[in-house]
Amino acid sequence: MKKKLYKAKSVNEAIKKGLKDMDIDRNQAEINIIEQGNKGFLGLIGKKKAEIEIIVEDDPVTKGKDFLENLFSKTNIDVDIEVKEAETNQEQVVYDLHSPDLGIVIGRRGETLDALQYLTSLVVNKNTEQYYRIIIDAEGYRDRREKTLERLAHKLAQKAVKKGRKVVLEPMPPHERRIIHITLKKDSRVKSYSEGEEPFRKVMIETID
Repeated sequence: MKKKLYKAKSVNEAIKKGLKDMDIDRNQAEINIIEQGNKGFLGLIGKKKAEIEIIVEDDPVTKGKDFLENLFSKTNIDVDIEVKEAETNQEQVVYDLHSPDLGIVIGRRGETLDALQYLTSLVVNKNTEQYYRIIIDAEGYRDRREKTLERLAHKLAQKAVKKGRKVVLEPMPPHERRIIHITLKKDSRVKSYSEGEEPFRKVMIETID
């Protein structure tokens, strides 16, 4: 929530001044009149300016972008953030990161993106009635990673069938394990399941007898 005070010759002038300064429309603000103001006696004695307070509730999506911008500014990493709100799913928000240091932003197998996604989700959904599903992407990395995992799932399923034994994958975050499971649901030769405790939970692939 942001609060600012503005003074002018009249209430209307103070409102116009405040809305322009905060770069918002009238319907985005709550306005409290603190002092109506008066011209005073003969325009000289007892003259008072009008004073108002403008209150703007934080937009959760903007709050998420501000959080990421502040975070990257402290790490001296040059990152541009593009916000994509899905038209068909108003509860999903994608923050797409663009940077010359893309490898650092993504991290090993997307670990940095996953950490940023978790933290941003906490910030955006704090004190909100509506829950927003937050996705942090970096120039299409999520789609590329999903295709890589799908290929890996098919390859290891084939290995399990050929060798006739269980195949164990490396530990993965929940959303990546889900991609493996969904991909292998279409393969009637194998089944997949997860074992272990986070963050070391692994996907197991084995043949169906």
